[in-house]
Amino acid sequence: MLMMKHLYKYTLLLLLMITSSVFAAEKYTVELEMKDGELIPRILEVPAKTIIRIKITNTGTEPAEFESIQLRKEKVLAPGANSVVVIAPLKPGRYTFFDDFHLSHPHGEIVATEKAE
Repeated sequence: MLMMKHLYKYTLLLLLMITSSVFAAEKYTVELEMKDGELIPRILEVPAKTIIRIKITNTGTEPAEFESIQLRKEKVLAPGANSVVVIAPLKPGRYTFFDDFHLSHPHGEIVATEKAE
């Protein structure tokens, strides 16, 4: 009986350790300011094969829409609003995004590169 109790405790502990390591997946956060069509910075450099969080702030006086057709992501922000877009791990490469409400402005680019070891 005592042996079963210890076995149960160790099994539970092992499951907790495995679960916590799965949820602790590596994430990389970058910040993007959208201001009446301007994308600041216009180029976001991120590591490949890592979950990406883009913290977006609309500091302009007009609504903004972060959109990337390649990444199938879009997010509308009212003036003064903040939000986050989460992107699955990317292969190395370049991915465009833009403000769909200000199409005449330059597009932005996410550049995913391998980490140097």
